[in-house]
Amino acid sequence: MTETQAPLVESREVSVHYSRWVGSRRRTVYALDDFSIAVHPGETVGLVGESGCGKSTAGRALLGAVKPVKGQVLFAGKDVTDLSRRGWRAMRKHVQMIFQDPYSALNPKLKVGTSIAEPFLVHTHKRGAELDTAVAELLETVGMPAGAADKYPHAFSGGQRQRIVIARALALHPGFVVADEATAALDVSIQAQIVNLLVELKDTAGLAYLFISHNLAVVRHVSDRVAIMYAGHLMELAVSSDLYDNPIHPYSQALLSAVPVPDPSRRSRRTPLTGDLPSPMDPPEGCRFHSRCPLAEERCRQERPPLTLRSQGHYVACWVN
Repeated sequence: MTETQAPLVESREVSVHYSRWVGSRRRTVYALDDFSIAVHPGETVGLVGESGCGKSTAGRALLGAVKPVKGQVLFAGKDVTDLSRRGWRAMRKHVQMIFQDPYSALNPKLKVGTSIAEPFLVHTHKRGAELDTAVAELLETVGMPAGAADKYPHAFSGGQRQRIVIARALALHPGFVVADEATAALDVSIQAQIVNLLVELKDTAGLAYLFISHNLAVVRHVSDRVAIMYAGHLMELAVSSDLYDNPIHPYSQALLSAVPVPDPSRRSRRTPLTGDLPSPMDPPEGCRFHSRCPLAEERCRQERPPLTLRSQGHYVACWVN
């Protein structure tokens, strides 16, 4: 990825709101507000934040799985926000998702080969021996034997199932993949294998990722740039090494201070956060983080800070820092 390349996928001030009944009142959940991000060809952008901050909603919005109430989603420069159902079906060849739970991502009643073959059956003319060969090649790509195609999902471990889910996502050679907590449900040793596989596939298949995770150590390993999200808003966005070495936003500083340091001779200095995440049905005015921020000023409580460029490639939404 170079700075001169046009983005492969881009969101521009995308907002996603859900309406729900709470007792006798209809309330709105502000899941995502003014979310703007760009992912370039061959780039991995990590998206991190606390549970419930809107990370998965952001990924789903980029894939057309949820419709924004405001803003635009562009793929290769083309506005795809208002694509019809038929139009999004054609787009599925170019964008895919790797889900968090490999156990529920696969139909337990279908053999693995049938699940992987489904994208070919829907979008291509591959049938018979040609289809079987394509499925076997995909399984081999993700480190699974071709014989796995004849077995049901229950015959495999969590890590093997996630490899199968990845194989299915790669079937149509997409350019962009959303990995939504793709390693969260796996043992630590298996997580490393899946992360290494995703990094390898990025190089061999030329993939671009939005890598959603709460694991900051994993995000640093796989990402070219990292975005920090809080309560539906982006707080900071920078090149991975710059963000980890020089976090500017108070929320970013608190998150990164909680990452364990694998060196007993070094003592990490925690920046504890007090209070709870604001309710997505009743978000605060101004900066969403001001109720937990030790540096908050009166302006923070009244005006929302825009995401502004502070140094080369480093964006921050903060009035104080």
